[in-house]
Amino acid sequence: MNIITFSCCSNIGRIRRINQDNYFCDGLYLQNLESESVISEKQIPIKRQITLFGVFDGLGGEECGEIASLIAAKTASEFVFSKDISKSMDSLCKSSNELICKYADDHNIDKMGTTAAFLAFSKRNITLCNIGDSKIYKISGNEISQLSKDHIARTSYGYKPPLLQCLGIPEAEMKIEPYITTLDYNIGEYYLISTDGLTDMVDDENIKKAITNETVDNAVKKLINMALDHGGKDNITIILCKIEKKNIWSLSCIKENK
Repeated sequence: MNIITFSCCSNIGRIRRINQDNYFCDGLYLQNLESESVISEKQIPIKRQITLFGVFDGLGGEECGEIASLIAAKTASEFVFSKDISKSMDSLCKSSNELICKYADDHNIDKMGTTAAFLAFSKRNITLCNIGDSKIYKISGNEISQLSKDHIARTSYGYKPPLLQCLGIPEAEMKIEPYITTLDYNIGEYYLISTDGLTDMVDDENIKKAITNETVDNAVKKLINMALDHGGKDNITIILCKIEKKNIWSLSCIKENK
């Protein structure tokens, strides 16, 4: 039986006053404004139903970005997927977008929003979905590849490009268009989902080196420390998953030891 071994950490960083990031890990998400939240290594079987992971980077500085990311995470926790996972991903993004916009209207907030990057595992494949610039990577062997597509504008060198898409855009202004695709997976591959608090501080090659041949727990700790050592200018949220094969006896032992 194939299993997912995963670990997660959300860290406030060295500069920000509050943590505006959030995550969704197989039912768990940040419900309070914690400066750091850690989910230590867990193992779950890949079942017929999907197993969903996601990260959210709240936008808008003082404009309640942490509320937008919380709404997105909570919506994911309550959402029921249909057999058509890609269509469900699109519906999940639209539902989150509507709820964020409604909260902004109800509380007279000019702009609030969040990025979102989701990864859904099923028995046969993975479906990924992202909007904004939070990233999804695959690390396989000695290679790292970005699977997500950044929704960013072109800008002059040295300037961080503004987002073209996020959750929290009123339908009257623009139709949101999340990137969604389905891919095969293989045993031994790592999948990294992260906010730009990591990827703005650490390049792809060093991300790959920190993950290769490491346990997911150790790799996540290394990545958080690397981002902090390089300045920690933003909140940092990381989910790292590894696809492994376990026999049924091993899985029974895992459950009994919990």
